[in-house]
Amino acid sequence: MTVQKLPLAKAINESLRTALETDPKVLIMGEDVGKLGGVFRVTDGLQKDFGEDRVIDTPLAESGIIGTAIGLALRGYRPVAEIQFDGFVFPAYDQIVTQLAKMHARSLGKIKLPVVVRIPYGGGIGAVEHHSESPEALFAHVAGLKIVSPSTASDAYWMMQQAIQSDDPVIFFEPKRRYWDKAEVNTEAIPGPLHAARVAREGTDLTLVAYGPMVKVCLAAAAAAAEEGRSLEVVDLRSVSPIDFDTVQASVEKTRRLVVVHEAPVFHGSGAEIAARITERSFYHLEAPVLRVGGYHAPYPPARLEDEYLPGLDRVLDAVDRSLAY
Repeated sequence: MTVQKLPLAKAINESLRTALETDPKVLIMGEDVGKLGGVFRVTDGLQKDFGEDRVIDTPLAESGIIGTAIGLALRGYRPVAEIQFDGFVFPAYDQIVTQLAKMHARSLGKIKLPVVVRIPYGGGIGAVEHHSESPEALFAHVAGLKIVSPSTASDAYWMMQQAIQSDDPVIFFEPKRRYWDKAEVNTEAIPGPLHAARVAREGTDLTLVAYGPMVKVCLAAAAAAAEEGRSLEVVDLRSVSPIDFDTVQASVEKTRRLVVVHEAPVFHGSGAEIAARITERSFYHLEAPVLRVGGYHAPYPPARLEDEYLPGLDRVLDAVDRSLAY
């Protein structure tokens, strides 16, 4: 058994290394992923060890990166394409939505596109405009794409392995402000299916559902609530499309209350879909309306104001108080 304590970024690096070693058809491509090792050093050392034909520095052209990845996938490769920052993905959005997501259905299942698109996302690092977006709902709305986001180093390692092995295109959102959070990673024990949610903390009074960067905030909220005698259950969604509604439903029918938390704006966010589905499924179990906590429906602010924009401990606990007051 191989157990190491790794930062989330290093866990992804080790996962990519394993994939490159295991399958000669796996390629990594993106802006500065090779010689530099990526702006967050997630691909550090991979080009040195596997060569420029396997770890490819591309031009600064996101549409070209995804278009090339699609072509490589059609030729039997399994490309892992990095978009350097969340806000840079939009020049590639056309390729992702009109080609990558649709080609399998267009070919009546004859063509598979095993492409992973890695996107560091979210705020909390004091970055400038276009570097702190949370666009996951824009991709989750598109049929034909799988959308995932790990919250721990262990999930980052295994979910990357599973995404690369998938024959479907996977958008892999990496919570950049969690890159340096360390946790134990067992490289021999798969935690579970790629799209299964997990209960990160057991509780009885209310369910908090989150994914990616907000799971840590929700766990902190649950710990703070426990000091006041409140028992909060935290569900780490892990996958935004598809969503493991069964796990969420089982938790909500136990606690009878639900608060959904994500960094992205609440308006038309993924929390709205979860709220609607759980209300449909568990209406007679709920003792309070499903509440949502997220970013504001406004452009992401300058770095000095991002603490006001991002949902934190106080806003989550306020929602908990409002739900328990019903």
